[in-house]
Formats: sequence, structure tokens, C-alpha cells
Amino acid sequence: MKHLTILVPDGHNNLSSMVGSWKIFTRANQYWVKQGREPVFEVQLAGLSEAVELYDGLFTIKPHTAALKIKHTDLIIIPSLNHCFEETMALNQELADWIKWQYNQGAAVASICTGAFLLAATGLLDGKTCSTNWAVKDAFISMFPEVTLLPDRLITDEHNIYTNGGAFSFLNLIIYLIEKYYDRPTAIYCAKVFQIDIGRSSQSPFIIFTGQKDHDDEAVKKAQDMMEANPGERIAIGKLATQVAVSRRNFDRRFIKATGNTPLEYWQRVKIEVAKKAFENTVKTISEVMYEVGYSDEKAFREIFRKITGLSPLDYRGRYHKNVMAG
Repeated sequence: MKHLTILVPDGHNNLSSMVGSWKIFTRANQYWVKQGREPVFEVQLAGLSEAVELYDGLFTIKPHTAALKIKHTDLIIIPSLNHCFEETMALNQELADWIKWQYNQGAAVASICTGAFLLAATGLLDGKTCSTNWAVKDAFISMFPEVTLLPDRLITDEHNIYTNGGAFSFLNLIIYLIEKYYDRPTAIYCAKVFQIDIGRSSQSPFIIFTGQKDHDDEAVKKAQDMMEANPGERIAIGKLATQVAVSRRNFDRRFIKATGNTPLEYWQRVKIEVAKKAFENTVKTISEVMYEVGYSDEKAFREIFRKITGLSPLDYRGRYHKNVMAG
């Protein structure tokens, strides 16, 4: 039997990501037992402390064992650290060292949501790809520039290291791991029991674009403000550069350095975010919304919308329009 360690770090953690992981793997084991097969994993919660209080003492979780006492494990799951990842990372340096040691002994490691920060602190993600909650993208890139962040990806799988996007998308990661360590029928069974939409690969439809202004380039900020104030305009990028008194070549370079996007990519994201809100809250047609955000070619608009959100305009409206949500 393999060994699965679900970590309970000291500090701020997300209870659901630990309990959810434990429940689904336990159910997968039970499914195999009913079929006359041996359970795949011994599942244990492990941490540095005998008990960890969560949500200002509302809940207390008591791990089965101390992580540092575990000499061998086959799979480690790092839970979400909520949005207090810097404090939690500082409290768990011993745990980070233990994760790295176990990985070098052959263990696979999976991080949930902001658990990617603790995983990245081990150095194991250097030179690799990673996903995490889209809302903390800028903080992650700033802290771990040697890691290639893929903020739209729901799951990454590279060299026995798995990461996933934000919040309850961890359920998709757990189903992915169930299929990898058990089999496809078991993954489908667990997906049906826990009503998880199997096969999702992107968190793009859930991303809320709020701009990337955590930088000190005032010319770029001025250009961003102009884009966001006039989403329906068709301002040429060259003209925008002139209006902020920067040459086109330098403008592109500075914009990418400041925001991580080219000016055109940023301009498209601004327009599509406005279009998303229109589809969520109004009954305007696709053509009306398209014209309002400065597009005249419906094919081009549909392609850019799908590229950014992962859905067609029609599918997005069908999923998120207020009348659909109310129904």
C-alpha cells in the first residue's frame, strides 16, 4: 500500500482543501475494497503541531501524525494557505525542507491553490511550470521569478509535481490524481459521487481582470488608465504611446516589463472584461456588446473572447447571465 500525506501546515490554511482531499481519497479506497481490491493509499494528515486552529479558532484540526516522523511517503498534498501565504511560509520552513527531502526520495508533490507558495519556497518549482489562484498571480511572479506561472491553467503536471488553480478547483486536481493512482472508472465514480465536473482544464472563465498596476512606471499607468476609461475606443497602440510621450519601441518594452502583457494583450483584456460584465448583467446581443467594446468583426471578437475566457460569448452568457443564475 502506498502512503499519502495531506499536510496541515502551521498558520492560515484552508480547511476544505484538507478535508476534501481526505474524503475523496478515502472514498476511492472504499470503492476499491468493495471490488475486492486492496486500498491504494494509507491516508494520513500530518503537520508540525499536534493541533492547528483555523479561522480564528472556529475549527481545530488534529493531524494523525507529525510530518517529520514520516520517513517515507509516496504522495504529498499541500493545502491552500488562503491569502496569508507569506506568514504561513515563514512558520513552515521545516515542512518545506521535509517536502524537498521527500521529493528527492521519490515522493510526488501536489499543491492546492496558494499552497503553490509553500511548494515554490522549496525550490522544487524552479525552471518548471505552475498554476495557483489567479488572484495572487502578481505576488507569486514577484516572489518566484524563476518559476513559469500559467495563471489560466487548472492543473499542471511536470516531473511528479502537480499544481492547480484557485479555490474549489482543487476538486479537479484530486480527481486527476485519483485517475493517475487508481484508474479512470474510479475517477469517474468519485466525480459522480461528489458531483465534480470532470475534465476541466482551465480557470480562465473565472478570472476577473482588475488590471496590473503594482509597478512604478507612471507612463504605463497613464496608458492603462486611458485604456480602461475608454473600452469602446479603437485607439492605435502607436497613438497611445505618443499620448504618454514614449516611443513605440520603448512603450512596448516598458509595458511588458510593468504588466506582463503587451499593450495589445492588455487592451484586449480590458475590452473583454467589459464584455463579460455586459453578458452577465444585460440582455444586449453579442453584436451590440461587440460594438460597445470597439470590435466590428464578429469572428475576431469571438476568437479573442474565447482565447481569454475559454468560452464563446454565447456559452459565457448561458453560464453567467443573472437570469440564468437566478433560475
